[in-house]
Amino acid sequence: MELSLEQEFNVRSFENQVKHMSREQAQAFLVQLYEQMLTRENMYKEFLKHEWGIDQGYSA
Repeated sequence: MELSLEQEFNVRSFENQVKHMSREQAQAFLVQLYEQMLTRENMYKEFLKHEWGIDQGYSA
């Protein structure tokens, strides 16, 4: 899957930003980024559960 032109620009901007970080700053930033990725994943899961009706209890 290819990135849009805007996304490619954002990647280059991000690359320039992290080039100027210290090792400690980069490590802390990666931990924050990973936490955000996990949070986003959880949000997607909850959204899909809601959309598919999985979050509602089944009455059998």
